[in-house]
Amino acid sequence: MSMTVNPSSVVDDAAFTVRRTIRIAAPVEKVWAAVTEPEHISRWFGRARFEAVAAGASGTLTWPDRDPIPVRIEALEAPRLVSYRWGNDDASGVVPDVLDDAHSTVFTFTLVEVDGGTELTVVETGFENTSDPVANLVDHRDGWNGELDKLVALLESGS
Repeated sequence: MSMTVNPSSVVDDAAFTVRRTIRIAAPVEKVWAAVTEPEHISRWFGRARFEAVAAGASGTLTWPDRDPIPVRIEALEAPRLVSYRWGNDDASGVVPDVLDDAHSTVFTFTLVEVDGGTELTVVETGFENTSDPVANLVDHRDGWNGELDKLVALLESGS
């Protein structure tokens, strides 16, 4: 069985956003778990640790050879929408110990049930507040392409 092929992320330079909408041949419940539960997030994204899966909860995402990135769950409406704020300013090369709301970005996953599975949209906003908005937009556009392709492969392989 071949994996669903999805369009790439789109950058809106004027709005300083990255957006990607993909389809996954898996039910909403499975996709929701994959984007909200730390043990599932850790299988396709960074290693996730959260004090709770609830709005206002803090945590970290960690990738190999990188310092943990501070994250906070901003909004959670199961099983349709989850927003995370993170201090992931790739261009600065500096990872803050504490989340700086003024210089961070927010990424939101929205899930919609469709025929044959789930439509997942990620929108990341706030790049105008980062050290190098254009460089970060490009980095994160490429990042969402790779990371969400891993999510599709994971969920569609039956794991």
